[in-house]
Amino acid sequence: MNTPSKRSVSLVLGSGGARGLAHIGVIQWLEEHHFDIQSISGCSIGALVGGIYAADKLDEFQHWVKAISKGNIVSLLDFSWRSTGLVKGDRIIETLTELVGDVLIEDLPIKYTAIAADIGREKEIWMNSGKLFDAIRASISLPLFFTPVEYKGGHLIDGGVLNPVPIAPTFSDPTELKIAVNLGADVDKTINLAVQLPAHKAEDVSFTNKIQQFIAEMTSSDESPEVKSIDAFDIANQAFDAMQSTISRQKLAAYPPDHTIDIARNACGTLEFDRAEEMIALGYAKAEQCLKTLL
Repeated sequence: MNTPSKRSVSLVLGSGGARGLAHIGVIQWLEEHHFDIQSISGCSIGALVGGIYAADKLDEFQHWVKAISKGNIVSLLDFSWRSTGLVKGDRIIETLTELVGDVLIEDLPIKYTAIAADIGREKEIWMNSGKLFDAIRASISLPLFFTPVEYKGGHLIDGGVLNPVPIAPTFSDPTELKIAVNLGADVDKTINLAVQLPAHKAEDVSFTNKIQQFIAEMTSSDESPEVKSIDAFDIANQAFDAMQSTISRQKLAAYPPDHTIDIARNACGTLEFDRAEEMIALGYAKAEQCLKTLL
């Protein structure tokens, strides 16, 4: 039997907090069905997942994020209490750099672009060179939550402010298909995350214990910060989601990809990274639903 030839893909991974763990499921579906991802353009969580995939460390990241509990999430937040943002973000980036490695974008085997927003100059910044996690840190700078990143005399925040589904960096790609994952799709009142999840294997439990220990070692030197109410940030995040959803519809209408995979913006909360397994399975299922005709 002949092995089917792989179809080349430019993959656009959108912004949307923990919903972006669905990107992992989409990538898994594409790989399992013989698609060749040659280019990634990502914003915020899309830049994070896409960059780690481009560095060939997605399996390690998947194990890591599946092992995270709500307590772990809090321990990874280095609270700054500055007026510019609640969290510095250094601890998260250091943890992920330990996991993935200190990689340069120009050394990645596939084309990669992370999108951030220069809020002072009101323009997108396409980051496609330099340290991978410098670009990711800029792209994930959710307003009010993460402190902005200083860059060439300006300040960078989450690229989703201007372009939550960054298709433009893929325009010049010589690939056969452009596939976008939109995390800001309309609210789905019937959404059901009770999907079939794979049973945990014994080695997964062992790996989970190692991850828990790893996080504890990374954070043991600091005292736990006083936990304050973040109701205001919940409201801000809902407003941010609504804004991104509107911008996404406009961008996708103006520059439609060949296929769009929609993830409802109520699929999970912005910081619910402890629901990784559900979101990965949801991404896989949505990819199957949207792209099966390509087979």
